[in-house]
Amino acid sequence: MTDNSPEPRAEGQPPKVERGGLWGLFLGMAGLLLPPYGVVLSVFGVVQGFRARRAARAHSSQAPGALTSVALGVVGIVMSTSMLAVLFVYQEEVTEFRDCSARAHTVSTQKECESTWESDTGLPPVVVGG
Repeated sequence: MTDNSPEPRAEGQPPKVERGGLWGLFLGMAGLLLPPYGVVLSVFGVVQGFRARRAARAHSSQAPGALTSVALGVVGIVMSTSMLAVLFVYQEEVTEFRDCSARAHTVSTQKECESTWESDTGLPPVVVGG
């Protein structure tokens, strides 16, 4: 990332705003949109949020979005790791579900695939993108 640190301020000048929190917010949201592989973006969002808070404190300025980026990043990390765990634990069932979905040409056959997935795993088909 670029150094978006605020410039030193003169007497009476309002504090500059640390923009690193907004970058972290963007990375955290991107991590939420790309699970399970968005875990890397979510980690970058958390790191960028903490860096922005630290820089804002050091320069006595504000870092809008920094805490939100940390929260979104943590949520993205939890979601991504849980999805990766499901993909790892239910590897065979995921493969069967994806093969069945690829062969399903009607709504009823897709529903059969989903009911098989639910009966085998106890999880909703949304977990694997069904």
